[in-house]
Amino acid sequence: MLTKCSDTVETTVPSLLSIIKKELHASMNGVASAAMRQTDDYRVNWGVELPRLQEIAAEFGKNHELAQALWKESVRECKILAALIQPIESFCEELADIWVESIHTAEIAQIVSLHLFQHLPYATTQAFCWIASDDEIRQLCGLSTIYHIVRQREIQERSVEELYDQAQ
Repeated sequence: MLTKCSDTVETTVPSLLSIIKKELHASMNGVASAAMRQTDDYRVNWGVELPRLQEIAAEFGKNHELAQALWKESVRECKILAALIQPIESFCEELADIWVESIHTAEIAQIVSLHLFQHLPYATTQAFCWIASDDEIRQLCGLSTIYHIVRQREIQERSVEELYDQAQ
């Protein structure tokens, strides 16, 4: 079992990062990691599956500072964990744009859209801005976010019309 944020009063973000990286290394899937390494998308890739990452995220709970530190790492699993532990209430539109700008893979775009972006209060507006971009990853973030919002039936009719216009 991991050391939770609440287990110690003075746990620092760097020490939490160290704990998480040790756990990721222990959870490494060598076959998946080797296959993913051939893409050169990440500096480090342990091939840890999403269900295991969700377990690790649950151990740490929502934590803005830790999520931001994880996001800055060029490690696939750290980026996924960041999306899982980032609290919605402290994730402003500017930060969403910064994260989208630093996404380089379709996998991360889809995971962040599913676990974070779709839940943001400004998700629909932001997603349409990303869809209108010339950048394919931004477009994917926007489309994935809208897809999850529509799937939850949480989209206004006006937004459906805008999505239709964007698609044309």
